[in-house]
This record gives sequence, C-alpha cells and structure tokens, in this order.
Amino acid sequence: MSEEIKKLNASVAPEEFDWDAFENEGVDKGSKEETLAKYEQTLSKVTENEVVEGVVTSINKREVVVNIGAKSEGVISAPEFRYNPDLKVGDKVEVLVESAEDRKGQLVISHKKARQLKSWDMVNAAYESGEVVKGYVKTRTKGGMIVDVFGIEAFLPGSQIDIRPIKDYDVFVDTTMDFKIVKINQEFRNVVVSHKALLEAEQEQKRSELISKLEKGQVLEGVVKNITNYGVFVDLGGVDGLIHITDLSWGRISHPEEVVALDQKINVVVLDFNEQQKRIALGLKQLTPFVEVEPGVEGLVHVSEMSWSPRLHSAQEFLKMGDEVEAVILTLDREARKMSLGIKQLTANPWESIREKYPVGSQHKATVRNITNFGVFAELEDGVEGLIHISDLSWNKIKHPAEMVQSGDVIDVVILDFDENSHKLSLGHKQLTPNPWDELEAKYPVGTVVDATVANIGDKNTTLTLADGTEVSAFNRELVKEDGKNALVGETLPVKVIDLRRSTRTIRVSHVRTYSEAKVARETAEAETAKKAIKKVQSNVEKTTLGDISALAALKDKMEKGE
Repeated sequence: MSEEIKKLNASVAPEEFDWDAFENEGVDKGSKEETLAKYEQTLSKVTENEVVEGVVTSINKREVVVNIGAKSEGVISAPEFRYNPDLKVGDKVEVLVESAEDRKGQLVISHKKARQLKSWDMVNAAYESGEVVKGYVKTRTKGGMIVDVFGIEAFLPGSQIDIRPIKDYDVFVDTTMDFKIVKINQEFRNVVVSHKALLEAEQEQKRSELISKLEKGQVLEGVVKNITNYGVFVDLGGVDGLIHITDLSWGRISHPEEVVALDQKINVVVLDFNEQQKRIALGLKQLTPFVEVEPGVEGLVHVSEMSWSPRLHSAQEFLKMGDEVEAVILTLDREARKMSLGIKQLTANPWESIREKYPVGSQHKATVRNITNFGVFAELEDGVEGLIHISDLSWNKIKHPAEMVQSGDVIDVVILDFDENSHKLSLGHKQLTPNPWDELEAKYPVGTVVDATVANIGDKNTTLTLADGTEVSAFNRELVKEDGKNALVGETLPVKVIDLRRSTRTIRVSHVRTYSEAKVARETAEAETAKKAIKKVQSNVEKTTLGDISALAALKDKMEKGE
C-alpha cells in the first residue's frame, strides 16, 4: 500500500475506509496470482460423472458431509448410508461427482450412485467367493423382504430369514444384517440372499466342535426343543441330541410330556454319539439315583420328589453317591418288584400356607436365582419362587433385567398375586418406591412453560432435556422458531407442555405454542381494546346529536311563541 493511502486511511473511521484503493493499490497483483495458483494446486481436479474417494468430516441425523479435496465439501443425505450404521467421521467412502458446482456454488456428490456403478460387479464377486455381505432390510414384500446389498435391491425369501420359521417379518425392517448371496439371474439382474445359510453354517461348525469334544458319560445342560411320541430333542447349544422315551424315566410312561416340558432346562448324560452321522444319544433317567432301602431292596426317587423347589433339575443338585437319606414310600409294585420313594414329603409343603405367609401386598426379601429376557425369578424361601416381570422391576424403561440385578442379589419385593395350584407367585420391585410420574404430572402440568435443551433430532421427533434431567419430546414441526428457522442440537428454547401420557410415560412439548398463542392473545386484546374505543366514539357521537336536537327544539319553541 502506498504511503499516501496509509496516511489517508490512518485517521478515518472504519466505515469510511477506502476499500477500493486498498484493493487496487494495496495488493501486489503478481503475489495475488501466485497465491491463487498455489491454492489451486492444493485442490483435487474434480471431473463430473467420475467416482472418487472422499473422507467423512461430519455426520448428523439428516446428512453426511464428505471432503474430496475440492473447493467445497459435498453433502450427502444420511439415508444413503443406512446400510452402514457403523459409519464414523474419518471413514473413507466412494462418491460420484454429479456436478462441480450447483447454483449456490456447492459441490454435488452421491454415494448411492457410486455404489450402483460398481454394485453389480461387487455382487457377482461376492457370489463367486461366498463372501458374507451386509445388507439393509428396506421393506416387506410378498413372500419375504427387500434388502439393499451394495445399492442393489435383493430378495430375501421368508424361508431364508432364520433357521426357525418367522411369523413377524416387521421386526427385521430397518435393520442391518449379514447375508450370503445364494442366487443371481444375470439376464434380469435379480439377486437372492439368505441369512439362514449363515446360521446353518455356524450351527454346523458348532456341531462339529461339540461332537469332537464329546465323551460317553459326560453330563451336559440343554433346553428341551421338541417333544415327540418316541422321545425328546434337546438343544445342547446349537446342536441337538435325542433322549429316547425309554431313557427318560426308570418307570413306565405313556408320553415324554409326563417327564419334561418345552423350553425346560435339564441336565442330560451322553450315552452314545456318531461323528459321521452327527447323532447324539442322551439319557435323563441315568441321572436319577436308586435308593437302597435294605440290601437287595431298591427304590426310585424321581427328581421331582426330592425338593419342593422348582429349580431342581437333576439329582446331582441334591444328592451324591453314598448319601444316607430318609424317604417316604410313595408307590409299591410287588409283582414288578418296584417302589417309588419321596424325600420332599418329609417336610411341609410351603405352598399349603402361602396365603397366610405371603399375603398380597406384603413386603419381603428375595434372592435372585435366574434372569431371563422377560423378568427375574427370585426365591423367597426353599421351594417358593416368584417372577418379577421386567415391567415390575423399575418405573423407568429398561431393555434387560440384567441392567438392574445379578444372579445371587438379595432384593426387596412385594407380593402382587399368586396361583396356588400352579405354584406361581407374581412379585414386584418398583412398587416399593414412589412412582416418579406422579411427581412429573404435578411438576409439569399441561400448559406449563419451561426451558428445554435440544438433545437429539430425529426424522419426525426431537428429544429435549429439561433442567432437572427429565426427557421430553416434540414433533419437529413444533420446534420451528418464530423467525422460521429450525432448532439445533444444544439449543435451549422455551417450550409449553401440551400433553402428558402416563401409559407411555411421555411428555409432549411445543415451542411454537409459546409464541403463537401469545401472539393470538395480543391480537385478541388489541381487538378488544379497539372495539371498546369504537364503542366509546359512537357513544359520544350519539350524545352530541341528541344535544343538538334538544337545542333546535328549544329554539323552534321560542320562535313559535314570537320570542
């Protein structure tokens, strides 16, 4: 910049600064062009309709920003990455350059179109190699599901979803799963995928590993999977074994259901196995001991006659060889020289006095014995267990009971209900603490205006957090600000409580109501004020007119009298 310009502009206010002089004389044109040239060299050459690799620089619910080294970054709609829920900032992705600049000077790119250009080659390569591919389940269709694989819509038959028949397909929609491509029609470009094939392969591997470790006489835990007239199939952890009906009980039974039930956990002994045919023969009765009453005289104690506890599934949990026990003779068959014995009959059945000892509403301590997806089994005393359903564990929503308790924990419970005949107790834990919803209803009644911070923005709903940590929700349209802009994550806004739903434990709020209703109130007040002012003016006009009429009447009267 010349000395004259420096002196001229040194004493003027910023708004009076001569920018034209500064731009024309204050910058060395050669230096400027050199700088621009160097800058251009740092940028990648962008060619339209070319597939290039970019780096993810930002991710939110609606869009993914990708840098390909051009003058500007490209913005891609987030749904294009639904097949990859693990996408994170820093990942490299392929994109198709649709336009170097749109009307706003913005780079236009597409990840979906880049995938589609290479998708057919990728699908064929995966089919030839047997590679496991990830796919996004888009929707249901007749006979199965539509899956996005490498950007191509593939068909997943209902029979290929799982090893077991699936009744509700909807639970798989909007999920990402692993698949194997099992069929391709090159002419019509149809692709068929299977998830079941992967499960079968995994099951086969487990079966081979388990059989390789089996030994005769080995005791394993399993779950009753299927019951037939001739025996019981037991799931040993991905591998099935068969208990023939003759190996279920020492006594004579008409049907396996007399001894076991579906989904029951039992211990079994390995009687035999064939590695080539992959068959496993199991036994249950072999785990049930005989009790010698006197030399040469033996009786059978069935596992169900050992304890009142429903948790006892095998004799080894209660007795060991050589134990001396007292027993009651239950049945005696002289011709067959057989007798059945019972041990639990020597103690009182706790269920006979269940109503007196554990009345509904009474509080007790119980020990957690088993945890399932749907609840917790807790023992009040030996032989008396109850179920705390997951919905009765906490007032807050939890995904699994293990979030709150562990096996062996002692917790406080309240008796909710019981079935004496079935020996079932319903227990509750959350009922011992106040329902926080009662406090929320009192603290935030409908109509309350309070500040809330935007925590998460979804496609249709937004989650906000109040000052005390309470989560509330709002439809996205209810969070549009008065200037027409949308609320952003981290932004704090005044909101109005518009709905409280105890059944779903949700509080609905609206920011729009805070200013729209106030605006209506102001307009109503202004209209009322204007109405009153008009009425007052009209009243004054009427009064003046009446006064004038009275004066004229008096004047007329005087004139008529000659005054």
